[in-house]
Amino acid sequence: MELKWLLCATLLILGLVDVQTHDEEDDHDDDVIDIEDDLEDGVEDVEETKPEASSPPPSPKVSYKPPVPTGEVYFVENFDKGTLEGWVLSKAKKDDTDDEIAKYDGKWEVEEMKDTKLPGDKGLVLVSRAKHHAISAKLTKPFIFNTKPLIVQYEVNFQNGIECGGAYVKLLSKTTELNLDQFHDKTAYTIMFGPDKCGEDYKLHFIFRHKNPKTGKYEEKHAKRPDADLKTYFTDKKTHLYTLVLNPDNSFEILVDQTVVNSGNLLNDVTPAVNPPREIEDPDDQKPEDWDERPKIPDPDAVKPEDWDEDAPAKISDDDAVKPEGWLDDEPEYVADPDAEKPEDWDEDMDGEWEAPQIANPKCESAPGCGTWQRPMIDNPNYKGKWKPPMIDNPNYQGIWKPRKIPNPDFFEDLEPFKMTSFNAVGLELWSMTSDIFFDNFIICTDRVVAEDWANDGWGLKKAADGAAEPGVVGQMMAAAEERPWLWVVYILTVALPVFLVVLFCCSGKKQPSAAEYKKTDAPQPDVNEEKEEGKDKADEEEEEEEEVEAESNEDKQEEKQKSDADVGSASQEEEEEEEEEEDGKPTSEEEESMNRLKKS
Repeated sequence: MELKWLLCATLLILGLVDVQTHDEEDDHDDDVIDIEDDLEDGVEDVEETKPEASSPPPSPKVSYKPPVPTGEVYFVENFDKGTLEGWVLSKAKKDDTDDEIAKYDGKWEVEEMKDTKLPGDKGLVLVSRAKHHAISAKLTKPFIFNTKPLIVQYEVNFQNGIECGGAYVKLLSKTTELNLDQFHDKTAYTIMFGPDKCGEDYKLHFIFRHKNPKTGKYEEKHAKRPDADLKTYFTDKKTHLYTLVLNPDNSFEILVDQTVVNSGNLLNDVTPAVNPPREIEDPDDQKPEDWDERPKIPDPDAVKPEDWDEDAPAKISDDDAVKPEGWLDDEPEYVADPDAEKPEDWDEDMDGEWEAPQIANPKCESAPGCGTWQRPMIDNPNYKGKWKPPMIDNPNYQGIWKPRKIPNPDFFEDLEPFKMTSFNAVGLELWSMTSDIFFDNFIICTDRVVAEDWANDGWGLKKAADGAAEPGVVGQMMAAAEERPWLWVVYILTVALPVFLVVLFCCSGKKQPSAAEYKKTDAPQPDVNEEKEEGKDKADEEEEEEEEVEAESNEDKQEEKQKSDADVGSASQEEEEEEEEEEDGKPTSEEEESMNRLKKS
């Protein structure tokens, strides 16, 4: 912020000084203008152009209307009735967890967002933090995966941001053991979908449980991570729309705010793969004892040279080195600090004999060195180190051993993983270290148009209301600069500096009088010409002198032809006198009038 105000103040001061300087120059040129008339005209202009005081136009208001499904749905919920009717709070406990935190006692409420722009729009709010939350509701009818796609869509707003926690939904499998009253983390689900974050790991889950047709066991399959940057959806405190589209051809799409952020195929883009490999490594196969995996081996025929000295040191003293002149052999590098004093609480019986701390010897500062001089060490040219035989290609190399492949006894091929286990309930089973997570406008259907209509009538209104309440471009730039102060420098260089330069060049231009206004004629000149003549520069005077010489030459010729040209000659002589007066001192207005009268006569 200090940098921002410093730069702004500097540019403002420079601009004011420059404008003031040019205003003074302009005032000097026009100091004989009738000020009273201009002031009267200025007052009239100001009164005519004075704008009426008006307040800024109010922001457009967006009225809320609960969305209504436009087609067949398996589940819809907008919470605008203000109750948890149809939802079941779990009373279960987590296994293998301390009793103090094992209960699903997290609090849920139906209420408006804290900073709502749509009064009357309510949603499901995870109120408490650092607790287990579980709530679920039945579908109007079970969803069976056959020939129609599955579309799951809902809204989330992290009103307080999110430190660590999830906002995903689970589509609970239709089983005889399903009891919503005992909904917990181990309850069987078919699909888990939605945002999740802890630390700096931002996720958008799509997990489905696939049943092995041979063993009957279920295995979780995780979709690949999105390539898009998901951080904004967790930090901007806006309502975001999450949509999962799962098609019978095994393709899937994941959308945020109606924009695709991830897509793929259930057969190719999940981990682990739906179908196991046809062949596996034989678990009973073992590497033979004589299997040689070494690509290089020491040369068995190599012999150490007779002159190879393994005991030669790596460093030796430099025999050519000479002790620098002025070296102080008798002076130690460090001496006792003469200014040090023994502490008053020093106990020699407990602490021993006190000694002053050591400091660098001040006598050594001006000398090349102190103490005993020793020759420096250099690399030993005869050093070779321990001898080792060179490496050669291994003639017995057999490659890296791998167990042989055998047919996979558990192999199966499921070409329709879309046909998952039916589900008949939707649930939220969450742990969060941040409170006030807002959920709204759940829909499960098979028609994409129905889901888009529902989104436009619900999330679309929130987006429009947020847009109406958001500041303009300038406000957004200011807000961004508050978070990133270095942006002020960019703003000033890209906006303020060009404006300042334009003002500078516009104000520095000085209006030059037209040469025609100074041209000598027999007709009397108005007073304003006299004022402009006072401001002429040398270039204009030289031009005027040339014109006067021509006029004088013409007048001399007229004297030879006509007698009446005497008056003209006298007038020409008066003009020459006037020019001389202009060089010595500029004529007054009275002198100008008298000269005009002479010209007329």
